[in-house]
Amino acid sequence: MNRKARFAVAACLLTGAVGYLMYSGVQQTAVYYLTINEFLARKDTLVNEGIRVAGRVEAGSVTRKMTSSGEELNFRMGDFKTDGMDANQGTVPVHFIGVTPDMFKSDGGSDVIVEGKYRDGIIHAQSVLTSCPSKYEPEQTAKN
Repeated sequence: MNRKARFAVAACLLTGAVGYLMYSGVQQTAVYYLTINEFLARKDTLVNEGIRVAGRVEAGSVTRKMTSSGEELNFRMGDFKTDGMDANQGTVPVHFIGVTPDMFKSDGGSDVIVEGKYRDGIIHAQSVLTSCPSKYEPEQTAKN
């Protein structure tokens, strides 16, 4: 084989290997999350499986307690559109022990994505992620 042909074959193999690594890396890290309504519709089939669920923390449902393994956080998660409070849509309890995100509001109303396993009617979260509000609203200041 002449020099140009060997170079072309090597370049094709290298390009193919890099493309495969990129594709397989994206496939492993791209995890779809369910909205709370999608989760509630399929919750019986998702028992003891790894899940990611997005929703809004129900106002007044947050309890915190410090333990030796981190902060224990319990709350109920509901739909985004109803601020987590709609008896017709339903909510699901979440239990988490670890470091609570800074943007998590103790009074509820935070948009969260929880990752963990669903068992015994509770999502046992391994991680809780908060998302930034979709619209920035500055803090109201007192006028003199």
